Formats: sequence, C-alpha cells, structure tokens
Amino acid sequence: YNMIIMKTAFQSIPKSLIESARLDGASFFQVLVRVMVPLSKATFAVLVLYYGVAHWNSWFGASIYLRDSALYPLQLVMRNILNALNSNAQMEGIGADEMAQAAELMKYALIVGVGGYVLSFLLAWALANLHSVPRTICALILYSPSMTTGVAMTVLWKIMFTGDQTGYINSWLMELGVINEPIIWLVDANYLLPIVIIIGLWSSMGVGFLSILAGILNTDESLYEAAAIDGVKNRFQEMIYVTIPSMKPQMLFAAVMQIVGAFQNGAIASMLAGNPTPGYAAQLIVNHIEDYGFIRYEMGYAAAVSVALLLIVQVFSALSKKLFGED
Repeated sequence: YNMIIMKTAFQSIPKSLIESARLDGASFFQVLVRVMVPLSKATFAVLVLYYGVAHWNSWFGASIYLRDSALYPLQLVMRNILNALNSNAQMEGIGADEMAQAAELMKYALIVGVGGYVLSFLLAWALANLHSVPRTICALILYSPSMTTGVAMTVLWKIMFTGDQTGYINSWLMELGVINEPIIWLVDANYLLPIVIIIGLWSSMGVGFLSILAGILNTDESLYEAAAIDGVKNRFQEMIYVTIPSMKPQMLFAAVMQIVGAFQNGAIASMLAGNPTPGYAAQLIVNHIEDYGFIRYEMGYAAAVSVALLLIVQVFSALSKKLFGED
C-alpha cells in the first residue's frame, strides 16, 4: 500500500517540471532529489505516520512468537481481554438468513464505502484550504481511529456505549432527559448496525483520506492560476475542473482502499459484540466467513462465500478504475 501511495504521488507531479530539470542538465537522481522529493513532502509525512501507526497497532506477530504472557505488548493484552469478554457475552443467532446478512453487508458497504469516500474527499479538500497548524490538528483528529485502530479504539467505543448508566452515551442522554433508563446499545439489534456504521465512517478516514489530502496539497498551483485566467471563479469550480482531474491516481487508490475496507471490515462488529453478533444484526459477510470457517469449521462453505466476496470487490474496483484510471 505504501509503495502505491508513493507511486501515485510521483505520478501526480507535472511532467513539465521533470523535463525542465532534464533540459537544465539534471540527472535522474538529481531530478529525484531536487524535484520529486521536495514536491512530495506531504506524502512522505503521511507514510511516516502510517508506518508508525502500523507498528503501534501490531499484535499478530507477538501472538505467534511470544509464549510468555509477561512479554506481551499492550495491544495483545487488550485484545485478549476483549476476546474473553466477547466469548462470555455472545448470544444465540445460529440459522440466520444469509440473504439478510448480504443485505446488511450491502447497506454497510454503500454507506461506509461510497459515503465514506465522498466524505473523505470533501474533508480532505476542506482541510487543504486551512493553514498548516489547524490542518494538521484536524487531520490527526480525523485519522485518530485509524491511528489507534483495533483493540485500543474498541475499548474506547465499548466505554462510550456501555449498556448501563456508567456508559457515556447513556449518561449524557439521561442527563438531557432523552431517555429514562439505560439502553443496551451493543446487544439491541435495532442499534447495533447504526453504531457499527457510525464507527465505520469515522474509521474510514484512513490511508485513503491521507492519500487524497496529500494529492490535493501536491497539486501544482500554476494550474489554479491558469484556470482562473480561463474563467474559473470559485473553489467549487476549482475542485471540479482542476483538483479532481489532476489527482486521479490518488482518487483511484483511495477508492480501491475504501471499497476493500468497506467489504472486508468485519472487525468492528466482532470486537464490539462478538461473533456472531446479537441477533445477527451487524453480521457482515466477513463475520459470516469467520463464523463458518473458524468457529464451525465448515471450510468449503466459507471458501465459497470468500470467492463471492472477492468477485464483488473486484467488480467495484474495476468500476473505480474506469472512473479514475488514466486515459
């Protein structure tokens, strides 16, 4: 992923700058150091942050190689605690209709995938118009669920949606007089999927959002000046006629990442409510595959559903490539 981000950033650099540097006698290495790297500083900052977040959230390697629990990193300890809690809180849901699960997946994918993608672009475009300090602060706030993804963020959401009066949401609503008794948010089937969708929308502000932001910041300012001369009068017209066409590689990368993330993101529901989720209310196809493949050990059925999911993702990825691919 990081290589693709860097590749799309280099592709967005105007070729005229590279040709000018070559005419001035610069070698390919000098073009890289003096032209491409300075114009890609925002992308380098994104990659540094992304590498740091990846290592901070890493728990899988420790779960494989470490046998002494005293050496476990914080993320693995928190994950084990959540797994223990969820294993004691799972409810019956065997035999749920697979078509209902497919409908839940499509609902989640359309809202979090398409809606999250549009929201990521609009927020990135808005932040690009701010000064560097407030832009950095706002970007960190939006990226914080991805920065602390997994067990750390799940603990926070569990505290927020605790099903008694100690939960922050219940406490606030009771103080405002909206409800008279606590709502068991993570067990009630009427609330579980909306909660997962809300968390998914915020969590979707990840590497795709940062890629779009880096692409907007790297857009050549001379293009906006030329557009103003040609009659472009406001920021909205700049976005439609200059920004989006000049950063198609970043838009394509973000679209593919958003689609793949929306269809395969079953971790939110399983970490919050266990697998299967109560009443299968937020049981996405990925949770369904995990349920049948690794809990019931019906590997053939799980493999078939996995192939169907792969084909769905491929169709949407091809559509994104058609919209944002290079002509």
